[in-house]
Amino acid sequence: MNTVNIEYFAILRDQAKTEKEILETDCKTLGELYQFLKERYHFTLPIEIIQVALNDEFSTHDSNLSSGDKIVFIPPVAGG
Repeated sequence: MNTVNIEYFAILRDQAKTEKEILETDCKTLGELYQFLKERYHFTLPIEIIQVALNDEFSTHDSNLSSGDKIVFIPPVAGG
């Protein structure tokens, strides 16, 4: 079991109804964690278009989780 700090931006923040949370999880990778959160919060975006940062550095969905990790899921953002 890992305790991780998660931050959400844009549409993910709206769908989760929170900016950040501390979560205890059995998920082993960032991808597993996103799939868990997608089911929990009914995220509408597929994992393939979500970027992720692990401890303030861009990472991949197959990166392993450890207790104390800071995770940021970043959806595509349109700008003008």
